[in-house]
Amino acid sequence: MGYCIPRRPVLTYAIRRILWLVPTLLAMALVTFLVMHATPGSPLDPVAEGANPLSPEAQRNLAERYGLDKPLHEQFLIFVGKAVRGDFGTSFVYRSRTVREILAETFPVSLLLGTMALALAIAGGLMLGILAAVYQNRAWDYVSVSLATFGVAVPNFVLAVFAIIMFSFVVPLFPTGGWDSPRTWVLPTVTLALGPLGIIARFTRASMLEVIRADYTLTARAKGLSEGPVIFKHALKNAFIPVVTLLGPMFAAVGTGSFFVEAIFRVPGMGRFFVLSMTGRDYPMIMAVVLAYGAFLAVMNLVVDLLYGALDPRIRY
Repeated sequence: MGYCIPRRPVLTYAIRRILWLVPTLLAMALVTFLVMHATPGSPLDPVAEGANPLSPEAQRNLAERYGLDKPLHEQFLIFVGKAVRGDFGTSFVYRSRTVREILAETFPVSLLLGTMALALAIAGGLMLGILAAVYQNRAWDYVSVSLATFGVAVPNFVLAVFAIIMFSFVVPLFPTGGWDSPRTWVLPTVTLALGPLGIIARFTRASMLEVIRADYTLTARAKGLSEGPVIFKHALKNAFIPVVTLLGPMFAAVGTGSFFVEAIFRVPGMGRFFVLSMTGRDYPMIMAVVLAYGAFLAVMNLVVDLLYGALDPRIRY
């Protein structure tokens, strides 16, 4: 007789986690706000934003316009009050655009790129990890471990340049960049996926080796089950639980933009705006991106925790 997960505890657990998201985001916003203002420099610094030198009077006018002349606690309360309504203000660097407009335009692009990269990483990482565990200390194991190590060890900006040279110039299969057709998605997706793929493969291999030697797996073999059902029905489901732990933070990392990959392949995502906002001390943009990342990470961790119960019915909330 199988286990059944009661819906009420799961719903209560999910609601409690979502409610805890509010003080978590407030604390994250406060820490980010204090660190930004404690950092030397100002968003009105012409060196930071690449503008012409501003007169003291012009700086005072801009400070009054953006509310930077108010005490820190008033600035923070004003920001929180507007952020609750979805208003993050106007970008200090892109003064003709609001932060919400920039995020609405760039976040879906980064999310699509990150989703495709993570899907490829999960499929490839599981395949390599399973092959390495099943064929331990044989050719497939060495190939899988080598590919996984390569994906983890080589930075994604090096992989991006290598991919462009190989598949845009030597073998011209894909464009060098852009985001206007599915063909332009291939190279940035593969480049962004290789690092997570290597991590997933290594964790899957270690977890599968442990599960394959477990008593219930040996019992399944003793009952006459072939190797396929033993691996995919009994071993993989239990071995996947430690791997799921990685997916929440991993998806939050790749789904909110990668500066190097987006810059090299000219992807109009959120990563490049975040880096430019850091160099230009664009306070509204920095706060909005940090809060978006924090909320996304918290939601992904909640999804991962709920997946535990689906993978292992013995887990209770």
